Order: sequence, then C-alpha cells, then structure tokens
Amino acid sequence: MKNHKQAVEKIAASVQHYFKRREPFRIFHGSTNSTRETTHRRQNTIDISALSHVLQVNTQSKTALVEPNVPMDRLVEATIKHGLIPPVVMEFPGITAGGGYAGTGGESSSFKYGYFNETVNSVEIVLGNGDIITASNKENQDLFRGASGAVGSLGITTLLEIQLIQAKKYVKATYHSVRSIREAIERVKEETLNPELDYVDGVLFSKEHGVVVTGCLTDDLPDTAQVQRFSDANDPWYYLHIKEKTLWNVEPITEYIPLAEYLFRYDRGGFWVGASAFEYFKFPFNQVTRRWLDDFLHTRMLYKALHASGQSRNYIVQDLALPYSTVEEFIDYTTKSFDIWPLWLCPLRQTHLPTLHPHFHETEANSQTLKPMLNVGLWGFGPGQNHKFVAKNRELECKLRELQGMKWLYAHTYYEEDEFWDMFDRQWYEGLRKKYNAETLPSVWHKVRVDLDAQRQAIDSSWGSWALQFWPVGGLWGIRKAIESGEYLIARKSTWRTRDGPSQGR
Repeated sequence: MKNHKQAVEKIAASVQHYFKRREPFRIFHGSTNSTRETTHRRQNTIDISALSHVLQVNTQSKTALVEPNVPMDRLVEATIKHGLIPPVVMEFPGITAGGGYAGTGGESSSFKYGYFNETVNSVEIVLGNGDIITASNKENQDLFRGASGAVGSLGITTLLEIQLIQAKKYVKATYHSVRSIREAIERVKEETLNPELDYVDGVLFSKEHGVVVTGCLTDDLPDTAQVQRFSDANDPWYYLHIKEKTLWNVEPITEYIPLAEYLFRYDRGGFWVGASAFEYFKFPFNQVTRRWLDDFLHTRMLYKALHASGQSRNYIVQDLALPYSTVEEFIDYTTKSFDIWPLWLCPLRQTHLPTLHPHFHETEANSQTLKPMLNVGLWGFGPGQNHKFVAKNRELECKLRELQGMKWLYAHTYYEEDEFWDMFDRQWYEGLRKKYNAETLPSVWHKVRVDLDAQRQAIDSSWGSWALQFWPVGGLWGIRKAIESGEYLIARKSTWRTRDGPSQGR
C-alpha cells in the first residue's frame, strides 16, 4: 500500500496544480475500450497508467482491493487462486476495473447483480481540487453513486474495493435454440426469473435463429461430459460454436466450460467483430485462417487496430438498453435500417436513480423496484461516407429515445448538449460537480460526444490521417500498430487460458 499511497499523492499534487491555475486537464489511463477517436493533445494530461495492481484479496470478507487499471483477466487470475471471482466480470479481458466503475459494465450476470458498479463497496477518489477521499454507501454516498457512469468527470478513481463470490470449476452452460425475435426476448426474460441461474445472455443470428444461453456455477462434471474451451487457437470461436450447435437442433444442449474460459468466451473474435477484419481485407474466413491469424483476433489487438486504422469512423459499435416491451420493435428497426447480424442480448438489472447509466422510469408492482432492461449489442459496418455514418447514428439515437432506450456512453455519441441532458438529471450532476470541485474537469457530455469539427480538422491537417480513409491503407496501418503494441503477448501469457489453468474453485 505504500507505493500506492505515494503514487496517489503524486497524482493529487498534479491535480492541485491544475486546480490552482484553473486549467482543465485530462486523464491518461494507458488503455481504452471506448470506440471514440481521441482527438485531443496530450498537454495538461495526468498519467495514472501505473495504477494497475491487485493490492489485496481478502478471503474472509470476500473482497479485493484493486487499482483502477487492473484488467479483468489479471483480476480473475488474482482472485480465482483463492476460490473467488467478482460477481460481474466484463467479457473482454482488457476492460479495467476503473473503466467498469466509471463507465457502464453489464454482462451475463447483470440480471442478478446489476452493473459492475453495484459490486463495488467503496472507491478512493482524487477530487478536482486534489483532495483524496473515500466514497461508499456509508460516506460521500452521493459521489459514490454519481461517479459511477460519469466517465471520470467527477474525479479520478484511484482504488476500488470489489465484492467477490465463491468460484466453481465450471459453468454448466445450456444453449436454448429460439426461432424468432419475440421468442428470444421472452425466453431471456423468463430465464432471468430462475433463481438457480448465475448467467443469462443470448445471440440472435437472424430473425429466424437465435440462442439463449443460461449458466450455472458448478464443481460437478458428469463422467460422460466433455469440457469445452474457447481460448486456444485450435478452439472454435464461441459464437460460431453455439450457432453450429443449435442451427438444426431445437432441443437444449448442455456443455461444461471451465469458469475463466466462460467469463472470457467472447475474447477471440471480439464477439464477432473480428469477422469484419476478414470482410474488410476480402480474406477467406474459415477455421484455418482464424487459427493462422489468432494473435490478431483477441480483443486487445482488435481495439488497437480499430483505433489506429481510423475504421472506428465508420464502424457501428453500440450497446443499447431498452425496456423489454420495446426491444422487438427496436430490432425490427435495426434490421431494416442497418441489417447487422448477429445481435447480442444481455438482461440488466437497473441501478439507483439518479444515474448516468442507461435507465428508464418504470417500476414493478411494488412501486419501488425499477423494471429490468434488455441490452442489444449492435456491432458492424456502417455507411462508408462520414456524413452518412453520422446521419445514421443520429437516426439510431432518435429511434432509441422514442422507444425509451438509452445507449452506453463508451461509443459514438452525437447528442446535442440540451438533448443529452433531457435524458439525465443535469441539476443533480452539476450539483455534484460544484460540491466536489470537479468543474475544471471536462463534463460527461464533453467527454462522450464525438467532436465532428475536431475530427475533420485532424483529418485535414495530417496527410497520414487523410490516407487512412483509403482501402487498404487504414487496415494495414492498424495491423502494424497493433503488432508494435505487443499486446498479443498478453493473451499468450495469460494463465487463465492455459490447458490446465490456474486453480479454480475449491
């Protein structure tokens, strides 16, 4: 903790320096899982990338003390050795604990536990004036709840205490084939009411074929069961595997997946976004080519290539949460307007209000519990011309609001400022910024919006940025920068994906 304290004091001193000069500043985390382009310069930037350690795993209290830049795979590796795991684990290994708290993290266990922030007991935060405080449900509760989802606009998170639950060796995963959008939605909702389940999500491959996947933690492996893995180059991609298993089989199919393999099952291929790289390069997409190019097809490498290539300017990556009652209409709309398949379905338990997370104001019969939402993951190529891409995103935002839905703020966001604040409680948020001296930090709207003028200026002022628009220059440059990052080595060395794996369960 001594090194942590010294690092935080140094960060706080830098913040205090900018505060006294009334100068705005930005935070450098060292990695990102946002798909927005970074157009600002590195001046007035505070580097917190060194805060990347799991400081403690307490088996008695079932908690972990974690610095904000600890990615999910390192967190799972640290806790699973003690027979424990976080209740909500973001399914991309590189997503960080701080990103899950300050952003929105909802995964297949979120129907049960809520967003990732609901599993955080407390956070240490450096305020906009350099003060270091702790926020939890017992102290500074308004900040604790407000900073969750505020993307760092209320202060710098420097430490989190995260809840842990008992780990088991396997997830008993059952694949339920569905043959319509409505059946998929109804089946997901029905399965979330089953208290014996630990995980629920779904994939729609088309209007006529989908899979709802339910999972239970277990140490029991039947003698006749085979263990299915997804992390090795010779293993299938998860989404292709469940598609093949259920294409002609209407009966439920059960498999046993090692726990960490289940948690990061979408890493290879980045759900199915990795298939778009083959489409972009007009390269054959089959088991042989996927195995050959495996190093490039893990999510860390895909994010590096996406940003470096400039392809995020015309690639739709959106998570969109809606009431169950409007999801079918929304998918009908995306089918006609985007024709992007597959789609991810993830049930979500709502968080406390007011909030900057996706939400809608409708309660259950008890008039207290907010009704759950269903997230739709829409990821695929959009229009190639920038003005058409922007128009399509604006159309999507309008349709989403019409159907009482909200997008996650990690992705392209084009709302005008007044429009943005029509969806959130501005008075509450501005009150927190004033109370906790955060007014010199960029606001949440300034952080999440796509600055089209800055984007155009960056392209016009650099021949390199201009050249990335042309095929295959952008893609080749993205590959080069991804290789130079060396992040493919992280996946190679991850202990959770070894054949024997780390100690799992008890």
